[in-house]
Amino acid sequence: MHRRSSEQSIRLHNTATMQRFGCAVTAFLFLAGLARETFAQSATSPAPAGPTNITAIMEKAGQYGTLIRLLKSTQVGDQINNQLNNSNTGLTIFAPTDNAFSSLPSGTLNSLTDQQKVALIQFHILPTAISVSQFQTVSNPVRTQAGDASNGRYPLNVTTMGTQVNLSTGVVDATIANTIYSDSKLAVYQVDQVLLPLEIFGPPAPAAAPAPAEAKKQKPSPVAEGPSTPSTDATDASAGVNLSRSASGGGVMFAAAAIWLWWSF
Repeated sequence: MHRRSSEQSIRLHNTATMQRFGCAVTAFLFLAGLARETFAQSATSPAPAGPTNITAIMEKAGQYGTLIRLLKSTQVGDQINNQLNNSNTGLTIFAPTDNAFSSLPSGTLNSLTDQQKVALIQFHILPTAISVSQFQTVSNPVRTQAGDASNGRYPLNVTTMGTQVNLSTGVVDATIANTIYSDSKLAVYQVDQVLLPLEIFGPPAPAAAPAPAEAKKQKPSPVAEGPSTPSTDATDASAGVNLSRSASGGGVMFAAAAIWLWWSF
């Protein structure tokens, strides 16, 4: 009787344990699904309801305040919306973040004319919708809405390494960091640099060569003075003294000889 009661207790304990385990598994699966759904929503922001509106898409994504202001002030945003909603043409937009704009030298945007600001924003727009995988087959230089890319005015070159897409303008190099929005007619990609076109910003300035060191001026070394050459007058005077001495000596010798001869006789 005691043994039967013990076995019944064990069965009840095992049943309770299995029930708790089942509840834990169910809760884990629910949380995993919720996390996956949240990640998918943050990776690609859906478009707001109604007609496509590029500024509304950027506002929903966040961190694109400077780009939104430029889209509005240049009216390029309205042109994008009209094209997407009233034609079958697709677009690709490269969207620099606020951090990308803040990394520009101070006063860069303020120094541009209104026409240059329009061209700058149009340089970030391709006239077709391109998926990430399609960047591997595009032909360089890629044409943007800013205009001619063939003669070095607005060239944009694309290179890929696996799933990484790099952009080069001849002034700066940028990388696609994330897909902000994508559908059959519009692809919006986050880029880590503002794309600066050659036509407006020109090629990078070459590094200044160091100034050559000035050669030290050397004073001419003094010419060594040789022994002075006696002048002609000095030479003549010296010769006259020697002749005078010779004449005196001869007279003395003659007088001595005459006295000796007189004394001998």
